[in-house]
Amino acid sequence: MGSLSIWHWLIVLVIVMMVFGTKKLRNIGSDLGGAVKGFKEGMKEGDSTTSTSAASDKPAVKELRDGNAIDVEVKDSSSQKQG
Repeated sequence: MGSLSIWHWLIVLVIVMMVFGTKKLRNIGSDLGGAVKGFKEGMKEGDSTTSTSAASDKPAVKELRDGNAIDVEVKDSSSQKQG
């Protein structure tokens, strides 16, 4: 009673196609594919900007509210992979 067989899923698929139509389902699929592609491109762009900004040899300094400063060492991810 708790498990659904392949026939149940086929009936559900036919009902969904009748309600929404194949054109809307195709549009939803293409929109989802475009969103995934855009996400992947954004991740690649993020990796390239991160690697260029981390390449600087200057340590970053973080200012605190009371005026004290903390020196922070910036490590290049490519040097960690080599060593």
